[in-house]
Amino acid sequence: MTRTGDTLLYLDNVSVSFDGFRALNALSLLVEKGEMRAVIGPNGAGKTTMMDVITGKTRPDEGQVVFGEKTDLTKLDEPAIAALGIGRKFQKPTVFEPLSVWDNLLLALAGDRCPRFTLWARESTDEQDRIEQVLETIRLAELRHRIAGGLSHGQKQWLEIGMLLAQDPQLLLVDEPVAGMTDAETEQTADLLRDINRTRSVVVVEHDMAFVRALGVRVTVLHEGSVLSEGTIDHVSNDPKVIEVYLGR
Repeated sequence: MTRTGDTLLYLDNVSVSFDGFRALNALSLLVEKGEMRAVIGPNGAGKTTMMDVITGKTRPDEGQVVFGEKTDLTKLDEPAIAALGIGRKFQKPTVFEPLSVWDNLLLALAGDRCPRFTLWARESTDEQDRIEQVLETIRLAELRHRIAGGLSHGQKQWLEIGMLLAQDPQLLLVDEPVAGMTDAETEQTADLLRDINRTRSVVVVEHDMAFVRALGVRVTVLHEGSVLSEGTIDHVSNDPKVIEVYLGR
């Protein structure tokens, strides 16, 4: 696996063990600038540990994790990695439920505003424009004044994605974005992620194969901490190894 000038994220031979269990086993993965990648695999395949390593939550025992030209992510902590432009959305949405959609996005904007200052100060014109832009992207422009706690599950997921977008990441890591969503919300989320992918790279960890197919992107299948198969959804769906360990269950 060779890096090129278009490589945004590069994992090479990454291994992580917890109490003798190998969560990642010589994992190698390459994500290009502007790419959206889907990562699938059975429970325990290493998907969450991979995201933990990329975001600095877990240190690998061995291997390289490089962002951009030559930034070694294994030497940085979580806030430094986030500041570099890597945003992560966990499976369960964590929004500020008592606040409006608008104020959630205002809190998330890049910068050193503390919550008390944010909510009492007037946002600048640039900040207003940025929030408007994010609201359009996440399909919540009509609900800007709605209290976040009153949103549907899917809308809360979109709001949290918007809070990450407000920080202007180059790479977005999204964990099971459509879990618990209605069919209509799932379809809209695929459109939303495609819109986001026009201007930044996205890695989506997901179990819903219909959703992965709707994304129409390159798929990496993990199993026992390594890449088992990689290619189009049709390629990996027809791979006997993938059918045996994952799809056949």
